[in-house]
Formats: sequence, C-alpha cells, structure tokens
Amino acid sequence: MAVKFGMIGGGVMGEALLSRLLKQGLYRPSDVVVSEPVAARRDYLQQEYGVSVTASNGDAASATDVLMLAIKPQIFDKVTAELQSKGLMERPLVLSILAGVALDKLSAGFEGYPVVRVMPNTPAIVGQGMTAIAPSDLVLPEQVELAKQIFAAVGEVVEVPEYLMDAVTGLSGSGPAFVALMIEALADGGVASGLPRPIAQQLALQTVKGTAELLQDSGLHPAQLKDRVTSPGGTTIAGVATLEANGFRSAVIEAVKAAKQRSEELGQ
Repeated sequence: MAVKFGMIGGGVMGEALLSRLLKQGLYRPSDVVVSEPVAARRDYLQQEYGVSVTASNGDAASATDVLMLAIKPQIFDKVTAELQSKGLMERPLVLSILAGVALDKLSAGFEGYPVVRVMPNTPAIVGQGMTAIAPSDLVLPEQVELAKQIFAAVGEVVEVPEYLMDAVTGLSGSGPAFVALMIEALADGGVASGLPRPIAQQLALQTVKGTAELLQDSGLHPAQLKDRVTSPGGTTIAGVATLEANGFRSAVIEAVKAAKQRSEELGQ
C-alpha cells in the first residue's frame, strides 16, 4: 500500500487534524496510516475514518509525503531510536506537534529529514485553532506551503522563527485556559448578580465568541471597541475601572510571560 500521510500517535489532537484533512479531501483514507499503541484506539480510528492503523511506528514512517508526530514529548527519544533501527528509506516532511521539543532535537532524531516544529492549540479540535510553524533549513518552500495547508484545515496558521515558539506557547498555546478562566469568571459574576447558572454561562460564552468575531471581522483594535462600548458615566466604564484597579491587564500579561518562561524551561 502506498502511504502518503503517516501519523505516529492517534490521540485527540492527531484525530482532530486527521478528521479535517480527510473531510477537506487533502488526503483519502487509503493514503493514510496511523500508528497507535492502544488497540481500542486503533479500532476506533479505523472504523470512524477508514484509515489503515498499525502498532508499528515504522509503518507510519514509510509515508512518502508527510509524517506527523503526535506523541508525548517524553517518548520522542524512544520512538526515534526505534525508527533509526529500522533504517527507513523515505524522507517525508516531518511535522512535530510535540510541545517544547526544539528543532535541533527534532533534526537530530530525524537526521537529513525536512522538519517543521508546530505549535497548535486546542480550538483546533473544532476547526478554530491557531497554529504557528517553524521550519528547519532543510524544508523547501513548497513543503512550507504544504505544512500551512495541512494546519489551515484546523484554523489559522502563521510562520515564525523558532526563537518565538516559546512566546507562541505562552500566548496561543496556553491562552485557551486563560480565556476559559475569564468565561468562568464572567459567568460567576452573572450568578453573583442574580442570574441562573445556565443563562449566565450562555451569556458569557456568546459574549466572548461574538466579541472575538467582531474584532476579527471589523479589524478594530480592541481599545477602539472598548471605547465604543464605554459611554460616559455608564455601566461599562464602572466595570473597566474595577478591572484596572485589580490589575486585570497586567495579570494577563504576566500569565503569558510565565507560560512562555515555563515553555523555555521544559525545552531545556
């Protein structure tokens, strides 16, 4: 069987990418093989998507087009040692979504391969992800475009130099948790003000979603939108003043910086 797209690891993020790639027709099920150690997971992926599944990482690494690494960073050395022992002949484009694993380590594990370090985030699961890519020197321009095309299947894509990947991790990688905390806090504020929990949750979710879409579609700077909503002596400016008094913006900034620093530490 001719394998174009191989994936090592069939977890949640890998499945999100796989499902979108198949749905958009970038690859056919017959083009894909997924290696996964858990038998029940292999059975599920085969039944759900019609792809070939295997317990052998070497089978997935025989892909001629793309090899996706969707494993835990802790087992990277074990997986690459296994592949190196098999003496694989193909040199597909390697796309790694392993958090904290730098290009130099990826390139050492896949010597001679074109390698792209990738940082997606969890909204990719619903096709609304934000992905940053950093290619190695061996990656050809058309392969960079292929990597962008693949991750565009689950959202937006930007290319950055690798030294910015820890900052990307701090912002868009960790950011969904920060946004989730804000949504939870908005809903809690609604409950504290007398709203039933389900209604408060619905209001908070749609307010955040709608605001993000408005900013994206209009091209407004967030400060411009904030100014449009804050009428003199009104309710919104009273709330904004309270947020400022409690260091809301500085807390978010420091959270991103702390997550970036931790990403740096994990990559050492």
